[in-house]
Amino acid sequence: MTVAAERIERLHDLARAAARDGEDDRARRYVRRARRIAERNRLSLPERFKRFSCDACDAYLVPGRNARVRTRSGHVVVACDCGELARHPY
Repeated sequence: MTVAAERIERLHDLARAAARDGEDDRARRYVRRARRIAERNRLSLPERFKRFSCDACDAYLVPGRNARVRTRSGHVVVACDCGELARHPY
């Protein structure tokens, strides 16, 4: 695993911990930093990181607090507080 991939994983863990503690701005900074590292090193973000971050506002999504999760026919719809929708098949 490359240094960049390890740093992205570490930032994911930090963003999750910050979001659970209610520090939304700090979690958003971690998500933005991880996205930037991935772009610079031409890496894709891990799937679990993509599912728990908003593409529009870079918020780390916590279901029930800042994200609404619903199931529809064949996919899960995650709605962020900013209004962005993400659909993931299941």
